[in-house]
Amino acid sequence: QVQLVESGGGSVQAGGSLRLSCQVFGYIYSTYCMAWFRQAPGKEREGVAAICSDGRTSYADSVKGRFTISQDNAKNTLYLQMTSLKLEDTARYYCAADYYPHLIVDERWEAESEYKYWGQGTQVTVSS
Repeated sequence: QVQLVESGGGSVQAGGSLRLSCQVFGYIYSTYCMAWFRQAPGKEREGVAAICSDGRTSYADSVKGRFTISQDNAKNTLYLQMTSLKLEDTARYYCAADYYPHLIVDERWEAESEYKYWGQGTQVTVSS
């Protein structure tokens, strides 16, 4: 069983930065893809960034150049460094994981249905 626990959300002014963390508990697969998704009120959940054990990363166009996904395998933790935050980044951010390692090369990383494990989310609110 795998459990994902997000933290690091909060309120920040536009132009500011936040770093989200996703702690992984339970069985750690040697092959995987992990991703950050977000859902704003009244909108569908969307993929933000992904990282897979095959060495690839990918980002949504809306966050390229501003967000960075990374991982610390020793700490079993996934991160999302968010900079130059905009009002439209306001959303609940979710961590997701699956043991299939080729979601990026297969161009399927943005599909929610590809991920078996999900966290409860952490709220990010950007104000002017």
